[in-house]
Amino acid sequence: MSSSDLTNIFSIANSGLQAQSTRMKVVAENIANAGTTPSSPGQKPYQRQVVSFRNEFDRALGAYEVKVSGIRADKSAFIKKYDPSHPAADAQGYVQTPNVRPIMESMDMREAQRSYDANLNVIEAARAMILRTLDLIRT
Repeated sequence: MSSSDLTNIFSIANSGLQAQSTRMKVVAENIANAGTTPSSPGQKPYQRQVVSFRNEFDRALGAYEVKVSGIRADKSAFIKKYDPSHPAADAQGYVQTPNVRPIMESMDMREAQRSYDANLNVIEAARAMILRTLDLIRT
């Protein structure tokens, strides 16, 4: 493995860190807005956001990196709760609430964290290899 290969590892793992960081930010936003409601009838509640990824070939590295291809609204149905006293209740007494399920968001956050940690471990392993190589050269 050449030194340029090790340097490329940093770039590839960094792309994973950035992608998972974006994912964690979006999940945090979803969780923060899970309990919000509209203020008047006819208004839509917060709509859950979803991150999608793509592989992108980097010619300089000669390898694929992960990139965020977009953040889009989740088109699943809003959750209806019966609360006729709420200002945003419809004629039947239901209020639309965000299509965010905190348990699913927690699982998504955990998966993003694991992927983030895996990329950090790759960087640490490559760093240790470089330091070990420098130690061998010095002796």
